[in-house]
Amino acid sequence: MKRILGLILRGLALLAGLAVVVAVLLVAWLYFHLHTSRPQLDGAAAVPGLAAVVTIERDALGIPVIRGENRADLARALGYLHGQERFFQMDLMRRRSAGELSALIGEATVGLDRRTRLHRFRSRAREALALEAPETRALVEAYAAGVNAGLGSLGLKPFEYLVLRSRPEPWQPEDCYLVGFAMALDLQESEGRYERGLGAVRDHYGPEVAAFFAPLFTPADAALDGSTAPLPPLPEPRHINLRRRTAPATNAALPAEPVPVGSNNFAVAGAHTADGGAWIGNDMHLELGVPNTWYRASLVWGGQRVTGLTLPGTPAMIVGSNGQVAWGFTNSYADTADVVAVETNSISRRLYRRGVDNLEFERWEETIAVRGGRPVTAEFESTLWGPVIRDVNETLVHAYRWIMHEPGAINFNFMDMESVHTVEEGIAVAHRAGIPAQNIVLADTAGDIAWTIAGALPKRLGHDGRFPVAWTYGDRGWTGRLPVAEIPVIRRPAAGRIWTANNRIVGGEALAHLGDGGYYLPGRAAQIRDGLTALDAATPADLLAIQLDDRALFLTRWHALLVEVLTPEATAASPARADLLAALKNWEGRATVDSASYRLVRAFRLHAANLALAPVFAPAQRREPQLNWRMFRYEEPLWQLVTARPEHLLNPQFEDWNGLLLAAADAVTADLVREKLTPATATWGKRNTAAIRHPLGHFLPRWLTGWLDLPADPLPGDTYTPRAQSPRFGASNRLVVSPGREEAGLMHMPGGQSGHPLSPFYRAGHAAWVRGEPTPFLPGPAQHTLTLNPGQN
Repeated sequence: MKRILGLILRGLALLAGLAVVVAVLLVAWLYFHLHTSRPQLDGAAAVPGLAAVVTIERDALGIPVIRGENRADLARALGYLHGQERFFQMDLMRRRSAGELSALIGEATVGLDRRTRLHRFRSRAREALALEAPETRALVEAYAAGVNAGLGSLGLKPFEYLVLRSRPEPWQPEDCYLVGFAMALDLQESEGRYERGLGAVRDHYGPEVAAFFAPLFTPADAALDGSTAPLPPLPEPRHINLRRRTAPATNAALPAEPVPVGSNNFAVAGAHTADGGAWIGNDMHLELGVPNTWYRASLVWGGQRVTGLTLPGTPAMIVGSNGQVAWGFTNSYADTADVVAVETNSISRRLYRRGVDNLEFERWEETIAVRGGRPVTAEFESTLWGPVIRDVNETLVHAYRWIMHEPGAINFNFMDMESVHTVEEGIAVAHRAGIPAQNIVLADTAGDIAWTIAGALPKRLGHDGRFPVAWTYGDRGWTGRLPVAEIPVIRRPAAGRIWTANNRIVGGEALAHLGDGGYYLPGRAAQIRDGLTALDAATPADLLAIQLDDRALFLTRWHALLVEVLTPEATAASPARADLLAALKNWEGRATVDSASYRLVRAFRLHAANLALAPVFAPAQRREPQLNWRMFRYEEPLWQLVTARPEHLLNPQFEDWNGLLLAAADAVTADLVREKLTPATATWGKRNTAAIRHPLGHFLPRWLTGWLDLPADPLPGDTYTPRAQSPRFGASNRLVVSPGREEAGLMHMPGGQSGHPLSPFYRAGHAAWVRGEPTPFLPGPAQHTLTLNPGQN
């Protein structure tokens, strides 16, 4: 028996040893592949198509200064760097907008691809390339050739393709436009959910209820033109009376709040800065991943220098400074699409009405390739107004008219910003740019500042675009693009300051031209406005401090309300309530990592909103399942409900409003019990912990990909604060710069320059972003030098 046991133990030891050997060999093989596929940092490389030598000097963070004789050579060299450092990221972006992710990932992305194919962006990208001016097309083609040269010069393909058992497809010039369309999918509505939701509320209750619960204006607005308005009156019981129905129990679990994809940008004229120069600040808020969305670079050619952020997959400098003009972006939330109510023929569903005529729906099929599976065929319909996005009932469908479907909606005219000398020249470039409509803030060396919209906007006829309407008889619709003369512009504001934070910027006729694409709450913009107003000799450090403001001032009144609700009688009835009240004493209104009171008050507001508003919108949600009332600007209507406490708008689950608010407080403590926390230990940092992951982590097990992710740091800030932050979302950069004073500018971003995990620049600079520490806007001294020579590899 002992002999048998010994043999078994020796066998197990042998198997364990073999397992260790296999594991070591696998790690060694993976390391060899990773090591061999590293981007080249030093030496020389031959790049076909260059007209002259290009030098690339990288600093300690991997930020390149690219010097060449002409812009076409720099486009080729930038493509070379993007192809070596960021190809997998670029590949995902082009596949995202083309609806081709499943060919690389598999069945997990078929649904996403199906929804995207509706927009036919692959063919639109080819069309966009053909429409470009010859000189711009040449830059795009040079960039694409540079990408393929950089990719081809790697010792082995990027490691992600090894993991996915695939190979990278060459970069085509049209793919640069697909990257632009991918940004549009992130920044704009692609299915009309906001407009459809508004329409469902109006159709169920009438315009009075929609106007109150989804206001376009509020008293707290922070528009640049100062426009505000009182809330519409409370809807009367004849419009809505919740007490007449028996509502089902409201789900205590809170759905995720929609994260406003957007940014902060602002400017201070030279008359209000310490050095007399006009300064801008810009932090663009996006979903965070590894690598970061942007790639820092400085381009030098022909006596010009432009420094800032490039977007891998394109040859353009997206934000930055050219020494004469500096610029930055926030998402405008202008209304760039319309849901069109299309009447179908009552006899034949294949027909729809246009005036007195019956037209046949265009029908087409798309074949979606699926890695490891059979191709999937998707069927679509379209009208002359746009593709069909939803069957409403037997005789009504919704079509979608989106500015991104228009020829030339994506172009590279914006690259002309690299050479402008004044704010006025920059405004002209912005108005012919083919990008998703953005708030652009500009500053020049004369100390002037301005705001306008960059990107295409529709010109509407007969309607404001806020609700779905029929275009059947031609009295409503689009007449083309909004003429340049009608695009709002604010030049040299009297206050000497400009701010935008995805809020409503203008009112009156200017707002009528822009429409409502779902503007964000004004609190963030108001804090930035007030912070700028308090500065009369602003410095770069002052502007960075505004970007790092982690206060949510509007929550102060919610803190007071929660304290008021937790009366001695209420706390005596529940030890958990007493603990909650005790944890509220150290209130600063700041989303710091060690603040428990911030987390508790924030959660109380969300639970109160859910209990008060979910019953209001429930009937409309049955009409429109994709309605998400959290996309509406509901803060002021909600506050009026919890302070005025109208009986007919009280959730029928409760006898009075105090009972609803106590239930919201109890829901906060119930959340903590599920997380095994107490009110005193439930700090914001435990809730707001970074989860910035490599894309492979979305499709493969965490144990396999976790080492690729960034550290799980507790993060200050919130989506309600100027320092916008959630675990997977936040400032994709922070930039402060004045044209002509770039050496005093500041910049940092999450993650590093390189997407290669063995690169010294994979995480370089990330810690400064986490801590909010300033790092220079311009690249530092060269640590690595690569020379690109004309010729064959």
